[in-house]
Amino acid sequence: MEPLTIALGLAQIAPSLMRYFGIGEKPVAIAEQAIALAKSVTGATSGEQALAALQADPKLAQEYQLAVLKADADLEAAYLADRQSARDRDIKLHQAGYANKRADLMVLFDVIGLVACLVVLSLFRADIPGEVVGLLSTIAGIFGLCLRDAHQFEFGSSRGSRDKDVLLNGGAK
Repeated sequence: MEPLTIALGLAQIAPSLMRYFGIGEKPVAIAEQAIALAKSVTGATSGEQALAALQADPKLAQEYQLAVLKADADLEAAYLADRQSARDRDIKLHQAGYANKRADLMVLFDVIGLVACLVVLSLFRADIPGEVVGLLSTIAGIFGLCLRDAHQFEFGSSRGSRDKDVLLNGGAK
């Protein structure tokens, strides 16, 4: 069984793991940490055995949940390290005189998608079925979340944002 599949099974036991799996992160690295933690709690030699043991024994599952809470700082560090490497890439591109056109286009298309959904919803809401309204609302929400993530990346979701701003400004705070 592949690490992500096992990790999703583990996330059913410890739902707080789910916040570490998302776009842009290194889900395999986080999955491997979650599996290693499960193996240490259960004494199993493989991720599959650990998952089976946790599913079979509620006391072990509870121990795993507590271990995940204790290991939260390490998982958060892995999550932030990936985000920092993306910021480092942006800094190096900027210092080399390149613009990150890919990111700019992603944000532009997110804005266009969000505005298009909102325009359709506001102009044609009475003429379209409720299911389509729900679908368009969901899609608009996804575009909005993408914009939120872009803003967090650029303007301060972690200490690394401040470091990036300092470097881009030539060392001036």
